[in-house]
Amino acid sequence: MDIKIAARMIAVFALGAGLTAAIVALQDEDTTDASSFRIRRPGGEPVNTGLSRCRDLGMAAADDAACRKAWAESRRRFFATDRLAPPKTGEVPSP
Repeated sequence: MDIKIAARMIAVFALGAGLTAAIVALQDEDTTDASSFRIRRPGGEPVNTGLSRCRDLGMAAADDAACRKAWAESRRRFFATDRLAPPKTGEVPSP
């Protein structure tokens, strides 16, 4: 057998083995279901399930009273409307 032919055959086998190993490695990645993970807040409490339910309802959530209440609570927490505004320094309003 010629040396060039043997070198080509070895190269083809090595390339095939490398491709096979790469395909097997990609298929054996972590196969856990992404939906099994739960998003958690830093304190460890689960994310508001009411908002998740409203998201799953889609357009029907606009007519749902529980969804409107959950959205209002979420806005209140996000914008922190229950906190007092810090006093302004400098100008004093004239009577």
